[in-house]
Amino acid sequence: MNTSDTHNQRMAKMTFASVYPMYVAKVEKKGRTIQELHQVISWLTGFDDQMLQELIMEKVTFEAFFQQATLNPNAQLITGTICGYRIEEIENTLTRQVRYLDKLVDELAKGKKMDKILRG
Repeated sequence: MNTSDTHNQRMAKMTFASVYPMYVAKVEKKGRTIQELHQVISWLTGFDDQMLQELIMEKVTFEAFFQQATLNPNAQLITGTICGYRIEEIENTLTRQVRYLDKLVDELAKGKKMDKILRG
């Protein structure tokens, strides 16, 4: 799937710190914890809690966030639709990575078991 250049640029320039509180609110509203959210983010990116906090404080863009990440080799197993896009069909690498994260947060909020979310 081809996303527009404008869409891809908007994703790249968005800061992780601006979206993180929404992730927290979404999972907590559904009875999940920040620790579980961090576990999911860590699985995808390789970031520990300290690094995650540094990235939030630095207000890094998603572009910088994923440049510093060590993406989990099983990330390509994250499939399905998110925000109207089929993840496995998104051609722009960064946009696909952001949608991976969105999908994992959605699965966490929907009560999926952690071993399923982490493709274990």
